[in-house]
Amino acid sequence: MTAQIALGQHLIVCPPATTANLGPGFDSLGLALEYRDRLEVRTAETSSVQIVGQGAEELPKDESHLIIKEMHRYWAKAGFEPVGVQLLAHNNIPHARGMGSSAAAIVAAYAAADALLPEASRGGIEAIFQAAAAWEGHPDNVAPAVFGGLSISSTNADGSFDSVQVPLHQDLRAVLAIPSNGLSTEVARGALPAQVDHAIAAANSASAALLIHALSNDPSVLLAGTKDYLHQDYRAAAMPESAALIAALREAGYAAVVSGAGPTVLTLVSSEAQVEAVLAKIEEFSANSTVSWQGQVPLLAANGVTVEEL
Repeated sequence: MTAQIALGQHLIVCPPATTANLGPGFDSLGLALEYRDRLEVRTAETSSVQIVGQGAEELPKDESHLIIKEMHRYWAKAGFEPVGVQLLAHNNIPHARGMGSSAAAIVAAYAAADALLPEASRGGIEAIFQAAAAWEGHPDNVAPAVFGGLSISSTNADGSFDSVQVPLHQDLRAVLAIPSNGLSTEVARGALPAQVDHAIAAANSASAALLIHALSNDPSVLLAGTKDYLHQDYRAAAMPESAALIAALREAGYAAVVSGAGPTVLTLVSSEAQVEAVLAKIEEFSANSTVSWQGQVPLLAANGVTVEEL
């Protein structure tokens, strides 16, 4: 007989936004940003969905909603009969902007589903990470959404995933330039070649290694450490305004990269003066762009998804 989920449970789940790749760390590096969705979840006889903010007009309002659908799947895999979910979603993370909105949703779904299981049946944070990375197909966004901070993640030959969290330099800051237009991850991935030359891979490895040193120990080498050889140039045609803004910022000496699959631009800096200079550059660029750009300076999120039982 299939076990039952208790009705009447009530949670608040808050996953952070994430920015992945960070230049050369393609499908392996991710950073959590203190820019969170807030999801109120109750178990009930029937399901209902209310959405405030991002996606309020487009996302489904029934059990086909990604969070409810994946909660049901997580429960079924754990041997439990799915029950209704009443979801009130305050969506703050922009969609289709390369800020990990889908990773946040899937991590929130699995974190909520796990917390609503009887304590003896919960898989815990590692089970949430493995399930979320398997759903995404790569762990770079979901790892920081689960664990917080800076994650270095990899996919194993058996299909499982590993992730380690790396300390960040205390002065590190992130500046986002969020455009008014979006770009789907599928379109961005479709621009990538199937193979690259050995010399390009070697150069990218050197950049990624330097980037880890920059993020943890010496932000003065962020510009060199964020030089990418694997994906950004190939994706430039799909987001020409983002590519132009990155070029302008890097020419001025700032470590600008595509955030995730784009089109948001991430600049990594290490002082308040650099934050202000980058924001001024974004404003200047936006005045002459066909796209409007919004500068944001989120804190770096030390913690991943949070779950509060009410």
